[in-house]
Amino acid sequence: MSSTFLGMPAPPPRSPYGTGNLRGDRKFPRAAHDELRNEQLRRNLGRATRTIRAKRLDVTGELPDWEALRDAGSAIKTDTMNRLPELLEQLERKVTERGGTVHWARDGAEANEIVARLVEETGSSDVIKVKSMATQEIGLNEHLESVGITPYETDLAELIVQLAHDKPSHILVPAIHRNRDEIRQIFLKEIPGVDPGLDNVPAHLAAAARAYLREKFMTTEVAISGANFGIAETGTLSVVESEGNGRMCLTMPDTLITVMGIEKVLPRHQDLEVFLQLLPRSSTGERMNPYTSLWTGVTPGDGPQNFHLVLLDNGRTAALADRIGREALNCIRCSACLNVCPVYERTGGHAYGSTYPGPIGAVLTPQLAGMHAARNDPNSSLPYASSLCGACFDACPVKIDIPSLLVELRHQNTEQAGVTAEKLAMRAAATVMKHPKLFTAAQKGAGLGRVLGGRDGRISHLPPPFDGWSDSRDTAAPPKQTFRSWLASAEGAATMRAAADEHRRNEKDRKKEEDA
Repeated sequence: MSSTFLGMPAPPPRSPYGTGNLRGDRKFPRAAHDELRNEQLRRNLGRATRTIRAKRLDVTGELPDWEALRDAGSAIKTDTMNRLPELLEQLERKVTERGGTVHWARDGAEANEIVARLVEETGSSDVIKVKSMATQEIGLNEHLESVGITPYETDLAELIVQLAHDKPSHILVPAIHRNRDEIRQIFLKEIPGVDPGLDNVPAHLAAAARAYLREKFMTTEVAISGANFGIAETGTLSVVESEGNGRMCLTMPDTLITVMGIEKVLPRHQDLEVFLQLLPRSSTGERMNPYTSLWTGVTPGDGPQNFHLVLLDNGRTAALADRIGREALNCIRCSACLNVCPVYERTGGHAYGSTYPGPIGAVLTPQLAGMHAARNDPNSSLPYASSLCGACFDACPVKIDIPSLLVELRHQNTEQAGVTAEKLAMRAAATVMKHPKLFTAAQKGAGLGRVLGGRDGRISHLPPPFDGWSDSRDTAAPPKQTFRSWLASAEGAATMRAAADEHRRNEKDRKKEEDA
């Protein structure tokens, strides 16, 4: 393995168009505007995020050392990013020693080609999958289908999304934007042989999905998984999930292919002690994951007999090279920031146009796919998809300062944009404010802006090139009288004299109290 792959000394070149599902086709403001019209979506999201928030607060509040755990998780991830090259080389060595094969993929296209080749070598035309953000990121399902390989998602929420020919809208709960009635209709339409009398009772819907997937588990020889963690010390991989379908994928097929982002590595097996407490409480509001699977290489006669680990870069070394932005690579994909974000709760995940929605997506996506300052570039708008309220920082189990990262990305976007109407306006304002006569004339001229104000004294629409400002906020109409003109009037002068007299009396009283 070359150290150049890890961005040392320079990150690998990236396509300006991104890869896989990292780039949307619409800027966030327009996409969010469309999603806000979907009242059913907003009800589904509001109900789900409120439930998850309440559960999370209950299970984190019962731990007296929760903040210490967050500090430990942050420290481990920071140390990992500082030593990423050596830890990845150690992971490769340990996986190989235990009978696995490691492949390195610079981008999504290379990873897709590697996985498709490995599947074709087995002679299988079907694969089963356990939920994986990395494979969503690179568009693996679409690539496999293009070469005649059929992928079957086995996570219930991912299955719902796949059967609906939809896209995930949440990191942890991909079908959070769907309710029971919608899921029932999807199953009736897309699952062969499903009971036409199927109702919307969750247990019955789950049973229908279980019956459909059982045959796939028993007959498919190749599985593809993601990985929540990879342990450099032992070469161990880990997947945490709630249903057991992942366990079936990881143990029954003859060949297992794992696609893992290079930032998912941890130095020691002992580090899992911290993250297996942080992750379930932050994600599903549970004290522990129902199913935590760990495997190390190949064990003769037990589980998959062919194991391949595909280590995915896809922009991660470019993010690692950013002294400030690299903090986003600490993310453990818990989705806690989505569940507390007022913007996400109202717009949903599809508005972000990326595999990674919500606050962390607004940071990760521009870094992984590349953020360009062109007005029509979708990723350039994502850092502005936030109120900067700070709730995401408070909820993050590894203390990623998402608001500060968003501000930094906004700064980078502005610097890359060159000369814009906003910059020209600021330069003009600076010139005017340096000269009192110009400033006075500008104040008088601004009074003409009152004609743009409505009855409520607010300007809702500004002419170009200032329309970008009024698209997302109202502006107060200029007052009838400026402060300077008021100050020069008899009323202003009298008011200021009275204020000065009051100030002098207060000072005298204060000195008397001090002397006493």
